[in-house]
Amino acid sequence: MIKFYRKVRLLGSLITIGFSAGLLANSALADGAVGHGEKIIIAHRGASGYLPEHTIAAKAMAYAMGADYLEQDLVMTKDNRIIVLHDHHLDQVTNVRDVFPNRARKDGKFYVIDFTLAELETLSVIERFEIIDGQQTPVFKDRFPLGKSQFKIHTFEEEIELIQGLNRSTGKDVGIYPEIKSAAFHRQEGKDISLAVLKVLKTYGYTNKSDKVFLQSFEPFELKRIHDELLPQMGMDIKLVQLLWPADHGDWIKQKGSIKEIATFADGIGPKFSMLVDKASVVGNVKASGLATRAHSKGLVVHPYTFRTEKSEIPNYAENYTDLLNIFLFQIGVDGLFTDFTDKTVKFLETARE
Repeated sequence: MIKFYRKVRLLGSLITIGFSAGLLANSALADGAVGHGEKIIIAHRGASGYLPEHTIAAKAMAYAMGADYLEQDLVMTKDNRIIVLHDHHLDQVTNVRDVFPNRARKDGKFYVIDFTLAELETLSVIERFEIIDGQQTPVFKDRFPLGKSQFKIHTFEEEIELIQGLNRSTGKDVGIYPEIKSAAFHRQEGKDISLAVLKVLKTYGYTNKSDKVFLQSFEPFELKRIHDELLPQMGMDIKLVQLLWPADHGDWIKQKGSIKEIATFADGIGPKFSMLVDKASVVGNVKASGLATRAHSKGLVVHPYTFRTEKSEIPNYAENYTDLLNIFLFQIGVDGLFTDFTDKTVKFLETARE
């Protein structure tokens, strides 16, 4: 038995900034097939190192930079629409507090599920921030400035249509990598987000393991339900990925038989990258935790998250971002990774193949 640890349109903004077409012409996308050997590059929330996360602009930029897959975090609205947003509340990436000041719950948070899509479309999406001394402070100070330009919330369908449209116009085959956020929370609110997501995927032709989609979740019970009940019910059989977070799944994943159990309902694991490295690792002597080897032995792909270039995001056993990528892609041997910086990761892999 799995121990469940986690309690848990603006299409006009499609990078009219001018550089997107140039990137499409000059990036790795221009030579035909998408793909970087056997390694895949997953754009974490889009080109989130450069533009506000999960905006149409960030997705178009990541596509242009050469991502193999674009990630979508999914939550549901009051009127049962699925939008692309990392959290099931709005506080840290929108101006909801200014537009709807009286709509917070007792915990002070503004929940997506309390708003209709029409209401959400009136909000502005901004770079992720936190409140420090009463002021909005960006989580990453050198990224896109707070409150500049104009970005909006969009639906899952709109993003799929963007990606499929670009695939048609460029001749590429970039995939999608959606995550069902907080299925347990949605169920408590009377909504079956997993079933709703699968219906959208089926509508847009993502139905088989050969299709360019990975569906991920942190909730093992929910992923098993999708595999055992919902996919057969929908006549679907897509690739599933069990996400892993140290605080929630760290003890479970170390137990004998945990990987074998995951392999009964998933095709891969998506651990925080620190879970793949022994804590005793230092520069020049990196030791694998054994998790990647265990997963591979059961036929699971390994797609860790999240790789960022900021100095604060580079662990003490890596000299820089290039070294970090080399450690995970070629020493530990992961099958792909989530990154905020698709362009730098594409360049690394291109150089590594030369």
